[in-house]
Amino acid sequence: MNGFRLRALGFGPVTAITVTSLIFSTSCGGPAPQQQAAQPPGEVAKPAPPPPAPYYVYVTNETGDNLTVINGGTDQVEVTIPLGKRPRGVKVSPDGKQLFVALSGSPIGGPGVDESKLPPADKKADGVAVVDIGSRQIVKMLHGGSDPEQISLSKDGTKLFVSNEDKGALSIVDVASDKLLASIPVGDEPEGVTTSPDGSLIYATSEGDGQVTAVDAATNKGIKTFKTDARPRACAFLPDGSRAYCTAENSGTLSVIDAKTHTVMKKLKVPGEGVKPMGIVVAPDGKRVYLTTGRGGLLVEFDPAKNEFGNSVKVGARPWGVGISPDGKKLYTANGPSGDVTVVDADSLKVLGTVKVGKGAWGIAIR
Repeated sequence: MNGFRLRALGFGPVTAITVTSLIFSTSCGGPAPQQQAAQPPGEVAKPAPPPPAPYYVYVTNETGDNLTVINGGTDQVEVTIPLGKRPRGVKVSPDGKQLFVALSGSPIGGPGVDESKLPPADKKADGVAVVDIGSRQIVKMLHGGSDPEQISLSKDGTKLFVSNEDKGALSIVDVASDKLLASIPVGDEPEGVTTSPDGSLIYATSEGDGQVTAVDAATNKGIKTFKTDARPRACAFLPDGSRAYCTAENSGTLSVIDAKTHTVMKKLKVPGEGVKPMGIVVAPDGKRVYLTTGRGGLLVEFDPAKNEFGNSVKVGARPWGVGISPDGKKLYTANGPSGDVTVVDADSLKVLGTVKVGKGAWGIAIR
């Protein structure tokens, strides 16, 4: 084989060493020359993609105007997605393919703030962003009424329920057509919106009037309004739908609700110094309820079988949103002023770590 023929086969300049090496390789049973070039010269083999996470944690950052995605297997941030103004309430669609996020152009106020001195609201920024979980891109914007704060979905994912904080109403929106199906008065400053496990009910809290309105998810009509303690923030149902639990920030209490009759069974004082009960989540097996305490800085455990509080743990600054992993083993709290998420072992209630997210960490959804 001469040098010309080797060049024609794509081996470049040929030396005696090249020819000797080829002869030695072939005579010793080595691979044929055409089998040696596994990849083009100068290219580095790409590493294998990491295994998919067992679940993802989605965190809205109210003053950062974005959403942070945390890998539930590593508890590391994977990506931050720009959204729009004041993202707060966040929910995953029942099929796990989309994420719904409430956006608001209203300025941040708070209890006791003179709203006449706040800058004007940017109503064009109001809406509900629909994020495709696969591509992690906004694919649609829905009209969720004025100043959307919290949201929930029907069991089949066809209807969206939105609390309109500045209008005292609950908007019901058809997801496919973006049509407003109903607007139900639910009291001053509505916030928490929760769908019952069987999808038949929606509970909407009213901070200003200290009440909760039960809405029939099929007829889009209010069924009953009942009083809780001062400034109810959020409610959560047991898996069997028999009970609901609603936090009351200003009273520092947890209300136990008969979800069949929509009546308050008990009001329990949440333990801890300076606690302001806010976010709430129920374990997948229904054996524990967990609530954040805002300026109290605690995550508190509650036993629904005994109607007793259990352990508590110090998490980040002013924890609000809270979520639990699908297997019930880990809890995540969104800590606004510190802009991070605390990861807690659900069994021992010990802090496992802290994940830095964005400014004003607010809501959490997990899937």
